[in-house]
Amino acid sequence: MLQRQSTLSLVMIAMFAALTAVGAFIKIPLPVVPFTLQIVFVFLAGCLLGARNGFLSQFVYIAIGLAGLPVFTQGGGITYVLQPTFGYLIGFALAAFVVGTIIDRREAPTKKHFIVANIVGLLIIYAVAVPYLYMALNLWLNMKSSWSHVFLVGFVNSIVADFCLAIASALLAERLYKVFRSARAIKFVQVEKENVQ
Repeated sequence: MLQRQSTLSLVMIAMFAALTAVGAFIKIPLPVVPFTLQIVFVFLAGCLLGARNGFLSQFVYIAIGLAGLPVFTQGGGITYVLQPTFGYLIGFALAAFVVGTIIDRREAPTKKHFIVANIVGLLIIYAVAVPYLYMALNLWLNMKSSWSHVFLVGFVNSIVADFCLAIASALLAERLYKVFRSARAIKFVQVEKENVQ
């Protein structure tokens, strides 16, 4: 039973890593930072997989991209860490973990909890991504940019749409949560039995 759960966890981690990759190619070109649907799958990963597996799904996505597969919006490879948008990817992993942590702490999370968790996750993404964008442009890409310009292209241009996606993702997660919670519960029951023995 435990092996079955481990396999299920791996499948779900891989699935959300793949979905995040797909989301990278559903995009609207914008200056410097394109708008994508990746963030939807980041929120869903945190809400539905929990803190650990949600984080791992994004870690796997980032690792695959850095290994060379073109799963990012502008390709892949280890040098992608120099891209100005790499901070968003770091934010994705952290956000999935925090969103999952908030939901995991609730026995029966409600719509309000999913919305709050996603908004917190959204703020974390931007808190990492915008400073990273500024540093990338000014320090190693030699594209001198003011904080106001970086704030415009890295935050203002996409925050409204991302906020709407955070709410929509929360509503979807609420509907899917029981199904994923039931699948994850197999592991918890098995672990408790082993502890008793």
